[in-house]
Amino acid sequence: MLHFSYLCKKNNKDIIMKRLMTCACVAFMAIMSMAQSVMDVNTKKLGAPIQKTMYGIFFEDINYAADGGLYGELVKNRSFEFPQSLMGWQAFGRVDVKDDGPFERCPHYVVLSDPGHNDRRSGLVNEGYFGIGVKKGEQYRFSVWAKAPKGPASIRVQLIQENSMEENQQFAEQKVDVTSAEWKKYTVTLTSTKTLKQAKLRIFLQGTNSVALEHVSLFPVNIYKNRENGMRRDLAQALEDLHPGIFRFPGGCIVEGTDLATRYQWKNSVGPVENRPLNQNRWEHTFDHRYFPDYYQSYGLGFFEFFQLSEDIGAEPLPIISVGLACQFQNWNNESAHVKTDALQPYIDDCLDLIEFANGPADSKWGKVRADMGHPAPFNMKYIGVGNEQWGELYYERLKPFVAAIRAKYPDIKIVGSSGPMPDDQPDNTYRFEDGWKAMRALKADLVDEHYYRDEEWFLSHGLRYDTYDRKGPKVFAGEYACHGKGKKWNHYEAAILEAALMTSFERNADIVHMTSPAPLFAHVDGWQWRPDQIWYDQTQMFRTVSYYVQQLYATNKGTHVLQLTTPAGKKAVPVAGQDGQNGLFASAAFDKDANEVIVKVANTSKQVQPIRLNLKDLTGVTTAQTITLSHAGMDDENSIQRPELIIPQHGTIAVGADKKQGVINDQLPPMSFRIYRVNILYH
Repeated sequence: MLHFSYLCKKNNKDIIMKRLMTCACVAFMAIMSMAQSVMDVNTKKLGAPIQKTMYGIFFEDINYAADGGLYGELVKNRSFEFPQSLMGWQAFGRVDVKDDGPFERCPHYVVLSDPGHNDRRSGLVNEGYFGIGVKKGEQYRFSVWAKAPKGPASIRVQLIQENSMEENQQFAEQKVDVTSAEWKKYTVTLTSTKTLKQAKLRIFLQGTNSVALEHVSLFPVNIYKNRENGMRRDLAQALEDLHPGIFRFPGGCIVEGTDLATRYQWKNSVGPVENRPLNQNRWEHTFDHRYFPDYYQSYGLGFFEFFQLSEDIGAEPLPIISVGLACQFQNWNNESAHVKTDALQPYIDDCLDLIEFANGPADSKWGKVRADMGHPAPFNMKYIGVGNEQWGELYYERLKPFVAAIRAKYPDIKIVGSSGPMPDDQPDNTYRFEDGWKAMRALKADLVDEHYYRDEEWFLSHGLRYDTYDRKGPKVFAGEYACHGKGKKWNHYEAAILEAALMTSFERNADIVHMTSPAPLFAHVDGWQWRPDQIWYDQTQMFRTVSYYVQQLYATNKGTHVLQLTTPAGKKAVPVAGQDGQNGLFASAAFDKDANEVIVKVANTSKQVQPIRLNLKDLTGVTTAQTITLSHAGMDDENSIQRPELIIPQHGTIAVGADKKQGVINDQLPPMSFRIYRVNILYH
């Protein structure tokens, strides 16, 4: 406190005034920071319908998302088709690799022969994906295609722990008798007596007769939907729990490939799983600081499985197919790397054949392939994407004949085009976002796929992004997005809250935004190349990130129609958008006709408590609302394998008061938090 005599001294007047002004400003800011933000919700007038596809998921085989992740197979290089045939295997004794096997597109197999001495062994050990994860008491289905050309032979199949102080390495074992000189499939079940993340599979030749082995496989019996060629249960269940409306697959950059030879070819991914050829994964070598030389695509998780999984989790399938362009980033201004426009017909045929595979009758050429795989009924695919994250005339001139062919043969299929890899024009004109939209309008694409991986500032400043979009053109698919913090490219809490804030703009603009999906989806804790990601896992455990919970909260609380949400501004109401002057608040409102509820979502992106008042117009007779809240003090904190539920949504209730002809909710939003209010409309 300043003494009065000090204040009276003439020489100190300037200092005194500056200090008083500073104190006044601090006091004023404190008062303003506590001023109540008022939001008016029109509960009777329904706005645009919110599409069932609004909140979805995007799968790409990055971060060991397929083999070693969602796909249930535990054996790496099961058909010996890697360029180094025994990569992933340790061979001992007498082991020979042959290439005249029973499966045309996977011809390699191994022959185990007698090493010639009683105290020697022949066999193989498979390391799995960063180890084979097993759980105590669980069963594992071992299968192999085998033959014994010189008479009946046997193999011993074991689960082992090599670095163990126990007397025996093996903790599960079965014998397989190979009785035929012709190729046959043999199956046994192993029951694990341990829980381990880094077990291995070992195969011993028993006896002196040689045995040939092909497509050596190990799956958990406890697989998602109990399918033999199925998905890892906990990871697939996490997808189902998201209640996604759309499922975009199989990528991503792998659709393009580093070159055309390594692009994703859907026809190679269907039919008998033993005869699906290996494909190089571009994420094996894209980043030399995260290099994984054993990262390939087995196609075990193929297009049939993608369609089936879409059906299982209740999502509309959205396959993405090649437009005849290799990765433009890796083939900059290199037209020779791409298919010539007059040679596109095989690519267009692949596109049309895919629609027949998904939707054609069981007696059509490609519908029969689907039916023979166990799904006679069509998958009823409604959308198809042509090209991934491509741009410029190279893309537009190739997309045009695809659009014409699809419209001519399948006029009801909605076409998703790309606006390129970035959400705005680049200063050096190497990439122009607006040109992409102009081209998609000219080609009459149904939706335009936008991608944005941006920092905190971008997410905070784009709450009005879709308010000015042309409502007469194509609809928006925000197909890949994530908040990449400056110097914090991981799944920390702050980034998830900023994603929640931006997503209010999706909902407020549901008349133009019809689909969204964050990216990437999956990541192995030991094998990632890119982050942040939605779901992380190791060989036996998984956890859901805060970003995952944000997506889940939106998908399970989206409602059916937008409600107008405004803030008073003198005599004029202005939309809530989360821009400057609104205390860091982002909000949206919806009505759920099925649940008969008003749903309001509010994100507080400021670092202080925000008092708010929700005026629910024309709503009376309600006394309580349900709340769901994400709130946490540590901005850099995240969930992990060790602490999978450090940050999870919390459920509660709040009182609803009455003021004339409206319900009123008064609340204090914690700093950097996201809260959903669900109010049941009793009088409707």
